[in-house]
Amino acid sequence: MKTYSTREAAKLLGIGMMTLNRHIAARKVTVPPVQHVGGSRFRAWKKSDVERVRKQMLRIKDGRRTRGTV
Repeated sequence: MKTYSTREAAKLLGIGMMTLNRHIAARKVTVPPVQHVGGSRFRAWKKSDVERVRKQMLRIKDGRRTRGTV
């Protein structure tokens, strides 16, 4: 089974890694658990994890302001 890094998952979602990390920190999306190997910590994303987040992203409002909006 192929797994993806958080950077690769963000690329598959069509967003930047920092954007995905902000959504993770704000708990707007569910993510795979952190794995520990040696002294490193990482998330191993499966295709199903990426697809689940893709569906959750549809419900997240765009936080950017548009011109003329205060």
